[in-house]
Amino acid sequence: MGFIVAVDGPAGSGKGTITKIVSERMNLVSIDTGAMYRCVALDCLNNEIDSTDLDGIENILNNIKIELKNEDGKQKVLLNGKDVSEEIRTAKVDNAVAKYAAVKIIRDKVTPMQRKMGETQNIIMEGRDIGTVVFPNADVKIFLDCSVEERARRRYKQNLEKGINETFEEVLSNIKERHRLETEREVAPFVKAEDAIYIDSSNMTIEEVSDKIIEIIKQKMNKR
Repeated sequence: MGFIVAVDGPAGSGKGTITKIVSERMNLVSIDTGAMYRCVALDCLNNEIDSTDLDGIENILNNIKIELKNEDGKQKVLLNGKDVSEEIRTAKVDNAVAKYAAVKIIRDKVTPMQRKMGETQNIIMEGRDIGTVVFPNADVKIFLDCSVEERARRRYKQNLEKGINETFEEVLSNIKERHRLETEREVAPFVKAEDAIYIDSSNMTIEEVSDKIIEIIKQKMNKR
């Protein structure tokens, strides 16, 4: 098993941005597990398979192929051979992914795929249940949090930059609903691991958060 850094946190807390920065500075392979659930959600949506249609979902899972590649410092996401890096970030997927991620057969399929990625490489993996379910024995566990208003503001800004036309109120409402679904789901509910280091990024810059996490990783690596 490689050196594993688990970064969990709610949508909009900055996990993706921070993980990419830390991975580059610490020479760790960055893995965005949310992209994998987004791929499943997108495949289901494209085939008009509802999150309650377990037979339809199982058929999707039996044929799905998800690949995460790092090219020129950027993560490329392939779904069944097609680059969907941008498509999985649309509002359509944003508003549906939590429902699909709560389905047991989907998590049972994706979790082993995530664990396999950490068998032979030093990785930093971000998601919702990395430190609690996927890698409960991770070398470093970070829980990156942020106020819901700040998370909505960040996501709203990202959407504007991507040309996604949603009001701030819609973004805030979607984030609140997604958080409710993730924390109340029966399978792998979104919670902070007991031994995770809690970081509130509400009033911190990206550089400050990155530096803090890198310091934690270095300390752990030196003790290993």
